[in-house]
Order: sequence, then C-alpha cells, then structure tokens
Amino acid sequence: MKIFHLQLKTGAKGKAVGHSDYIRREGRYRSREDLIDVGCGNLPSWAEGSARTFWASADAYERMNGAAYREFIIALPNELVGSRSRDLVHDLICYLAGTKPYQFAVHAPEASLEGGINLHLHLMISDRMPDGIDRPASQMFRRYNPDRPEAGGRRKDACGRTNVQVSESVIESRYMVAKIINEHLERNGIAERVDHRTLKEQGTERQAERHLGAFRIRGMSGDERLAYVTARQAMRGRGEL
Repeated sequence: MKIFHLQLKTGAKGKAVGHSDYIRREGRYRSREDLIDVGCGNLPSWAEGSARTFWASADAYERMNGAAYREFIIALPNELVGSRSRDLVHDLICYLAGTKPYQFAVHAPEASLEGGINLHLHLMISDRMPDGIDRPASQMFRRYNPDRPEAGGRRKDACGRTNVQVSESVIESRYMVAKIINEHLERNGIAERVDHRTLKEQGTERQAERHLGAFRIRGMSGDERLAYVTARQAMRGRGEL
C-alpha cells in the first residue's frame, strides 16, 4: 500500500505572492533545484497569463479577513514520471480547480531519511468562481452582491456553506484524489494503490506515522535517523505501512 498524503491549507490576504514565489522557486527560493513542472490556468484577462499578477491583486484587494487562496499539497507516486506524471497532475487539477483560477508546481526534493525523491504537487486555487462578468482586478475580490452581481466581486466557492458541508467536501476530495491516483497507477501497470481512509477506518490499530519534516530530520543524529528508518522498514515488512 502506497502512502496517501493530501493536505489542505488556507492562505491569508498578503501571503499569496510570497507563496507563489515559493512553489515556483522564484525570488529567494530560486536556488532550490527540485522544481519539475509549473503552470497556471483560468486566469482573468487582466492578469495577462501571469499567476503572480493575479495573486498580487488578491493580496491587494481581498477582504482583510478573507482567504486569498486555498492550497492542496498531494503526494504523487514516484513511479509516475515525465508524461505520466503530467497526465495525473492534469486530472487532479481538473477535478480540484475546475474553472477557478489556479497555479501549480510539482516538486521532487530528495527524501530526507531514505533517499530517493519526494514527488508532490502544490496546487494554489482561488475561491473566486467565474460567472461570465468581466470585472477589473479591483472589483473581482470585493464581496459578492447576489442582487446585482455586476456591482460586486466574484462569488466565493465556499460562500454560504456550513462547517459540516465544508468538512464533507474535504472528505469527498480525499476520496476522489485517491481514486484518480489509483486509476493512473492501474493504467500504468503498477499494482500498488493508495487509500484515503484513516487507519481506524481501514481497520488498522497502529498509530499514524508522524510527519517529521525536513527541518527536524536535519537536526537528528545519525543514530536517530537509523533507528527511525529501521522501525519504518520493519512496519513495511509487517504490512503496516
């Protein structure tokens, strides 16, 4: 069983451009050499094809307490490289972003503990849904006006949804992302699958493996790394990981 990882983050007003630079490995992140692919889509005409221009406007005009973007971080199977990886990313973007403005980047940093690569997708999505009305940047991020849509900003995707509905949407997204990944694994003759369910839902009693992060791993001694890797390999041998 392959490890399934999907993380959903919310980016506040003022944070979008900096995060865009991070996933595109621009500016102070230019020295990082793990960028595999990058792109954007569904941008309004005033952005002129530039995701950075779009996010700069979101930072400038979004409401003070509003979310400038949502981000999905998704682990991708290392076996799917080149065109096979691009096909998978395309299908994930079509499902998660739909017609909303988005920017994506695929990173492949070296795995900190066991070598190899850690292939994953960063997908930044604007909640602002297109409705056929041509708005300038200064208007697009205003509050939606249901009585006179042309006088307000674009409606947000999560507008009007309850916390329960939002939670159900996240669960559905996890299911569909796993389904899309498994379809691509099967299509490419790879027997392993991912499972979006929690360990408890899978009937597994062990605790979920704690994500250490590159910073914590760099601070571990050689003996600590060896102990962690040995324990992880033992769990794999028992079919627990």
